[in-house]
Amino acid sequence: MVGLQDIFNAVLKQHPYLLHELPCAWNIQLSENTRSQICYGEVSDLKVIHWNAPQKLKVKNKHVDMEFFRNLFLTFIEYDGNLLRRELFYCNNEKREKYQSQLTAIDEEDPCYDFRRARVVVHRTHLYYIDYEYEPTLDGTDVTLVAHLTMDRLQMVEAICKHWEGPVSLALYISDADAQQFHYYVLNSETLSSRKNIGYHIVYKDEQFYPVNFLRNTALRNVNTPYIFLVDIDFLPMYGLYENLRKSIALNDMDIHKRALIVPAFETQQYRLNFPKTKADVLTMLDNGDLFTFRYHVWPKGHAPTDFARWRSTTTFYGISWEADFEPYVVVRRDVPEYDTRFVGFGWNKVSHIVELDAQGYEFVVLPNAFIVHMPHAPSFDIARFRSSAQYRKCLTVLKREFQKDMVKKYGNRATKYLLD
Repeated sequence: MVGLQDIFNAVLKQHPYLLHELPCAWNIQLSENTRSQICYGEVSDLKVIHWNAPQKLKVKNKHVDMEFFRNLFLTFIEYDGNLLRRELFYCNNEKREKYQSQLTAIDEEDPCYDFRRARVVVHRTHLYYIDYEYEPTLDGTDVTLVAHLTMDRLQMVEAICKHWEGPVSLALYISDADAQQFHYYVLNSETLSSRKNIGYHIVYKDEQFYPVNFLRNTALRNVNTPYIFLVDIDFLPMYGLYENLRKSIALNDMDIHKRALIVPAFETQQYRLNFPKTKADVLTMLDNGDLFTFRYHVWPKGHAPTDFARWRSTTTFYGISWEADFEPYVVVRRDVPEYDTRFVGFGWNKVSHIVELDAQGYEFVVLPNAFIVHMPHAPSFDIARFRSSAQYRKCLTVLKREFQKDMVKKYGNRATKYLLD
């Protein structure tokens, strides 16, 4: 493969008049082996330092005041990048004009103004923050695990990677300073540094609400496989789930049928769990009270249609029907509809997506020998806000009703059943 620099070199060799030679002070290499002493005498002579690798933070160069430049570099990378979006750097482009018109269209007196504004915010996004490599499989059944997270869930990435060997697409909602800590975390993790099939996509913090569905869409858009497994970061897949899903995709003719394969979800309240290796282990742990069906005690409607009683005894795939508030974790083709970004923070962000899959005629099929387990963690900030703020809950109801009406406008009479919820 020819690189961009090779093309430049070829052109410049044939047309040397295009070159203008600069003094070496304009490209100082940070290395213990450079011949810096013949280039400059004082630090003040330097113009540009070639700082193209994190490892150069550790370089000891007797010809450069490394501590000075190291501190300068670390200060720069921890700047708040959102400052670049303010009027200091005003760009009168189409995207900005579109954003301003959308913002102006929102009634500032609307009690749900903050929710509506959050939907139109343009987020700074850095795709593939760390090198990513993907080799397509020959059978066309490859599947990517898609999830989103914040810094406080970073440890789950390592845990998931010990259970899932396939490709992963993650959207991280973090600050500029967090991004550097995240980078160092990955580089120093034996598990993560050896994995090249994880796409890390950073969405920089700039809002009071967690843009959950924007994050999901960001991760979803940057998938290279024909199929995706839509899940949350707090779930550990069963060992071997990657290969299980690929076989299930083939057996269900997913390339020709519009189907959503449901991976049954369970939860534990134990921080140290002897993770089940088989379905038989899951059944035993359910009977012993070590595992429960996911959210059975706070939100049973979310997963009740999975029909866990049937799952316990079946050995074959079985179809189920959509029911109100259903929010399973599914495997679908990559061309699935995107998530509705009007839903931010907590509430109805997954439910609305499953509603649209049903409206588009997706068949829901439960996998008989697959499972995921939700690991315990402290409640998120958005859940706390939902529980404590009556206005938050009112606005969520307003957005929900608007979404349901939009479904009827989009899909006609077959979507009127969503209005009954």
